[in-house]
Amino acid sequence: MRVWGALQGAALLASVLWATPLLAKKEHPNIEVTAFDQQPRNLNYFQDSDVILFQDILENNVYRSDDGGVKWKQVEDVKDGVAWFLFMHEFDSERAYIITQGTKHYRTHDRGKSWTVFETKAEMSMYRADILQFHADDPDRIIFNGLICQSIIDCHEVAMYTTDGFKTPAKLLRGDTNGCWWAKSSVLFSTGSKDLDNDRILCIGMGDSTRVSDQRLLISDDFFKSSGNDIQEFEPNLDTNKPVHGVVNVAVVKKYLLVATTSSNTNEMALFVTDDTKKWHRAVFPSAHDSHDHRLMQEAYTVLESTNYSIQIDVMTTHPSNPMGVLLTSNSNGTYFTENTEHTNRSPNGHVDFEKIAGIQGIFLINKVDNWKDVEKDPKMAKKIVTEITFDDGRTFEKVTADGKRIHLHSVTELSNLGRVFSSPAPGLVMAIGNTGDALGDYFMDGNLYVSDDAGKTWSKALDGPHKYEFGDQGSILLAVKDSKNEDIDEFSYSLDHGVNWVTESLPKGLKIRPYILTTTQDSSSLKFILIGKSKDKKPWQVISIDFEGLHEDTCKDSDMEDWSARVDKDGKPTCLMGHTQSYRRRKKKAECFLKQEFKHIEMETKDCDCTDLDYECDYNFVRDDDGKCIKRGPIIAPEGACPAGKPDATFKGTSGYRKIPGDTCKPTKETDEKYKEVEQKCSEVIDAPSAPATGLISQTKKSFGEWAEFEKYYLPRGESSTSNDETIIMRPYTSKKAKAGSIWITKDHGKKWEEIKELKDEKVVEIIPHDYFKDMVFFVLAGKKVIYTLDRGQRYHEFEVQAEKHPEDPYPLKFHPDKMDWLLWEGLKCDGDECYRIVSYSEDRGDNWNTGARYIERCEFTGSSEYTLKYRDRKQEQIICVKHSKENNEKDTPWVLATTDDWFKNQEIRVKNVRNFATMSEFIVVATEDKKEETLHALASLDGVNYAEVKFPFNFDVVHQHGYTVLQSSTHAVNLFVAEELDGKDCISGTIIKSNSNGTSYVVSARNVNCNAGFYVDFEKMQGLEGVVLINTIANPGKGSKKLQTKISHNDGAEWDYLPSPAKDDEFGKFPCRSSASDKCALHLHGYTERQDRSKTYSTETAIGVLLGWGNVGDSLGDVKDADTFMSTDAGISWKRVKKGRWNWAIGDQGSILVLVQAAPAVKETDVLFYSLDLGETWKEYKFSETGRVEVTDISTQESGNSQNFIIWGHDDDGLFTLNLDFSGFSERVCKHDDDLSMSDYTIFSPQHPKQPNGCLFGHKSEYLRKKAGAKCVNDFTLPLIYTKTNCTCTRQDYECDYNFELDSHGQCKLVQGHAPLDAASWCKAHPDVVEYYEPTGYRRVPLTTCVDGRELDKVGIPVACEGHREEFERKHRTSGVAIFFSIVIPIAAAAAVGWYVYRNWNGKFGAIRLGEQGSSAFDSDKPWVKYPVIALSAVVAVVVALPVVVGSIWRFGKGVAERFGIGGSGGSRGGWSSLSNGGRTARYTTRDSFARGRGDYAAVDDDEGELLGEDSDEDV
Repeated sequence: MRVWGALQGAALLASVLWATPLLAKKEHPNIEVTAFDQQPRNLNYFQDSDVILFQDILENNVYRSDDGGVKWKQVEDVKDGVAWFLFMHEFDSERAYIITQGTKHYRTHDRGKSWTVFETKAEMSMYRADILQFHADDPDRIIFNGLICQSIIDCHEVAMYTTDGFKTPAKLLRGDTNGCWWAKSSVLFSTGSKDLDNDRILCIGMGDSTRVSDQRLLISDDFFKSSGNDIQEFEPNLDTNKPVHGVVNVAVVKKYLLVATTSSNTNEMALFVTDDTKKWHRAVFPSAHDSHDHRLMQEAYTVLESTNYSIQIDVMTTHPSNPMGVLLTSNSNGTYFTENTEHTNRSPNGHVDFEKIAGIQGIFLINKVDNWKDVEKDPKMAKKIVTEITFDDGRTFEKVTADGKRIHLHSVTELSNLGRVFSSPAPGLVMAIGNTGDALGDYFMDGNLYVSDDAGKTWSKALDGPHKYEFGDQGSILLAVKDSKNEDIDEFSYSLDHGVNWVTESLPKGLKIRPYILTTTQDSSSLKFILIGKSKDKKPWQVISIDFEGLHEDTCKDSDMEDWSARVDKDGKPTCLMGHTQSYRRRKKKAECFLKQEFKHIEMETKDCDCTDLDYECDYNFVRDDDGKCIKRGPIIAPEGACPAGKPDATFKGTSGYRKIPGDTCKPTKETDEKYKEVEQKCSEVIDAPSAPATGLISQTKKSFGEWAEFEKYYLPRGESSTSNDETIIMRPYTSKKAKAGSIWITKDHGKKWEEIKELKDEKVVEIIPHDYFKDMVFFVLAGKKVIYTLDRGQRYHEFEVQAEKHPEDPYPLKFHPDKMDWLLWEGLKCDGDECYRIVSYSEDRGDNWNTGARYIERCEFTGSSEYTLKYRDRKQEQIICVKHSKENNEKDTPWVLATTDDWFKNQEIRVKNVRNFATMSEFIVVATEDKKEETLHALASLDGVNYAEVKFPFNFDVVHQHGYTVLQSSTHAVNLFVAEELDGKDCISGTIIKSNSNGTSYVVSARNVNCNAGFYVDFEKMQGLEGVVLINTIANPGKGSKKLQTKISHNDGAEWDYLPSPAKDDEFGKFPCRSSASDKCALHLHGYTERQDRSKTYSTETAIGVLLGWGNVGDSLGDVKDADTFMSTDAGISWKRVKKGRWNWAIGDQGSILVLVQAAPAVKETDVLFYSLDLGETWKEYKFSETGRVEVTDISTQESGNSQNFIIWGHDDDGLFTLNLDFSGFSERVCKHDDDLSMSDYTIFSPQHPKQPNGCLFGHKSEYLRKKAGAKCVNDFTLPLIYTKTNCTCTRQDYECDYNFELDSHGQCKLVQGHAPLDAASWCKAHPDVVEYYEPTGYRRVPLTTCVDGRELDKVGIPVACEGHREEFERKHRTSGVAIFFSIVIPIAAAAAVGWYVYRNWNGKFGAIRLGEQGSSAFDSDKPWVKYPVIALSAVVAVVVALPVVVGSIWRFGKGVAERFGIGGSGGSRGGWSSLSNGGRTARYTTRDSFARGRGDYAAVDDDEGELLGEDSDEDV
């Protein structure tokens, strides 16, 4: 090759100096063919070279060519069959990486000549494509996004990193991530600081749970290093002055860094943009208009190839099965977007027919849908696609023509080759497959090859039929091979004059192929091409090298070159494009020469022009009218500080409606400055317009609906990422007992204005079904098979038809997926003759198309979710679980089975037989199976939907006949399972709540004798928004006549229960019958879930932290609801007060800062007043809402989230059913602001207490929350995170549960299950690559929700052992000096002697005994001589055992055995179990009530830290 290179150099020199040929002209290009067994995939050139790599993905090998594809060889130094992925370094043309399935991979720094093993300590993540992230400035800095699995069902993502190009093993960057990126991931992006450009990293942190809504953006400038228990990281203020959770992706686009976020309740996403990672803005899109809006929906927008000065995005606006979009372009900082054009053609997988002409500013081609109205109405309608081109970056578009006829071109949605579709770096040269006519035709039937050499302005037909094509020698060579569906192509064509004339060449030896790929180097400067095709030969895959080197004898001279301008006038003179002329140096069309300037990049020359109208476009929320003027379509943008709070009438100088096109460099003139200068604008017409000054008044709006007796209502909550600020409710009235239904109404402003939904006016709607997860969507099921739905909160309506009508007894035939808005299940009734059966159908495109999934089903449900897919490998996102007949018949004896599918019912696996039903709660799937012979039920649980384990009830819980289970609310990685024990016929009377460990299989008793009703509803309710607070009603007299109910509360998630204390003092409403701090004789008791007519009514709301309201009474038990009063707590149930006599309905607004009470039927027949409080119930003010007389109130409601300032009273008056909107916004004039200086803040801090927990901690931490100060005239920010701080606590016994393959024994200790083995050490080390050592399994593991640190580490008892690969670090960590050995032996022995003598002098015979009512100051009693010497000996043994493990492990094992025989140590304590010596040692680790019956005079010693979370320190339920 060196000789050949010298000859090349000589030829070039000769052509320049003497213009005489050195080598004879050849008549044909060189063609070389190499055959392979498998298809070459992932073909990559090393930039600026002829070295190529490709992957054989079936054999998992990589092949290399160093001569442009002439010869190939499997890469050396890499084991055969291990290459799973091939990555090219994005910023270093010498480097590439082969990723294996293990933790050892391969790298090359010399374009694949040699490969070296590197280690990541984590496997590649199977859930992401961006495994490697490269630094744009330093090629040695690489992030590896990997995966670690502790077991087959327990996986989590981690990020590793290197700063030396993997010369040494990768280091842990951060665990529990969902991807990490260098800030400097683009050459154009910069933080503005050299140090930050070098080190800054952004990661998506998983948060305290696996929920996407908890994911956060975290930034570190020090590789997330730990200092103590703190990680060096911070959370940026994405939304101007506050962080945002729900981060799902990070992307670097040119000079912009984008962060996409989502939130619960909505499919709408928020996009945040920065150009330095310091200051962030939310991207703002135009207001909705006509047939579409511009909201960013998950999987419904595409960030397109953007420019250095703006971002371009296409947003889907129609059905997902046949989608269209709208094209938007940002301003120069990426914040505000304007609409370029509508009805762009999209594919269902998100591809958009959009491509810029390479190297030329402002020109791109798009495909649009001409019959968009028809496609919007009918998603099955075929699109009529047309092609347009823009020369001003999307401001205007024009038709594409060839020889005077309009042509349409196949684009990105129909990719038929690698790389760009139309263009290459060859200046002005463009090729495409298309056809003339009204619209784009079929690719194979109608497509022909067209060529343009003026950047798409004019085109000419080049070759008949569709072709794969490529550019070479900077446009000197155009190469094309005809496309085919068969192996019948035996030639290719090339042109040396911009496509005017073509030469055909045959493939060698009669070879015929079906072409798959035609490609060349990235810069299209080479004379060599690669053609890959499939033949019918024994080795079918043919890699064909086509080399045009030497085809011409000349190298181009200056006279062979021309200056080509991207835009010229009719006289051929350069005209302005994007404010400047653009010209390039390129070879003349008819020059008979090659440039032969391989890997030299083309340069553009520009010259700025004076500004004209063509350099301006409509500004944000302005659109052009029919006269071409920009008119306002929505609120405008005000400069920062221009519109002060409380002054909506203020004005400012703002946009005229025009802005210079981003990237336009024109020079301003007096005329354009005057024409487009800023004008006076009103603050009332801007985004986030200031509110009017606070009036301190309630406004109200009434709406009458006529003579209707009942109604149903559906609130549509908003998500934090929603751009809308509406408060939408859908309502339908009924006659008595729902005999007749009225029209369906909608309000967008919480009842101030109601509108009848005209799209449903003449339809018979049988069910209204809001989407379970995406609350913007509501489905209206009609009689028959038709369903109408809205996906944008009632803005627009769509429809589909299902395969079978809904079952008449099934009110909810639709089932929804938690992540995928478009995935639906429909359960319907199908009849074949006289036989009818249930079927389930599925749709992947929001009902556009349906397929039958399974027959003879009982019910089906989506159980797959992105929240669980990562953690549980077998729980695929597509997972569906069904209860169905084992055989397709309706025979009574045919058993029900539980079946799962991961591939839309193509394959179904039976997991459980004899199934009664199943329930899902959080990540748990609980299945009830039936034993007909024993007439009992059994429960099984699963985390992955594939493996089901039998539920193991507590040792002290034995229910011979189990008749029913209720899976209760859970948010703490544990199942709360209610087991019905006492029944009256088939009606539930009472039962026991048991609570599981983190995998849902092993249970302990939480509460007995819990009340339930005939529907198996249970008096159990968790406080919303606050961990661990639960209220239940229990039966104090089980089996003894009428139920005597008592209310209990737990502040540690059901571990311990207390009665509710009565109010501390009598009040204005009278005296209480008794007062108590909480006892079974006197307490506050509340009416619970089983007595509610409206199940949506709860004691609390998620945003009013600590606030509880309920009906009840003070006494020894719960009285009749007719006699109940209204009580309230503001400290999560620790203290209570009576707020009103009698039963008052309540509603909580503005995150608890507005409380409203009104009496409703049947508590009172009529009323005309309500009471409200703005200070958390400290004071109440009366408000008369009816001036025309008393009315019957049915209910008062507001948004379930508790964020609204609006409320609705529902009731009846002389005119029939009415709604009354109550607007409390008059009490606020601005958005509340928080400042860490609380004296300057609108908020105070509330810290809930958990009195039964050590130090008030729960799940290893204390939390503090923000509460608005009373009297602050502001409204709470809907998106402000309520949690203020979370402080970690030291670990206690409550932070641990039984480990893998361990279970609680009858004493509450974790013991190994017989016949099973604990998790092996290798798995532990593999799951924690940063850990140097491991401990042998102790039977305990941390509760998943805990964040505790240090303290009692029950999973680290014993001698640590080095993890593989960390031996040197381990030995260095545990190396002990001679001085340390001396002190570790001598000092403890001396101390032991002293302690022993002290105990001998003061011993009273009780190892840590606790007496009730003991007096005296001495802790010991020396009057028992029999204990003197044994205690001294024992003290010495224990002290020595503490010290000697530092020196020798064998003595440790001996000492541990001795100590255990004396009843100390055991499995208790912290490291080694000996740290409790200073407390006087340990005795039995549990106590029982019957110890008192045996006459013992004291309690056994029980440390508070010893008890199992659910009372495992007792073999009886206490």
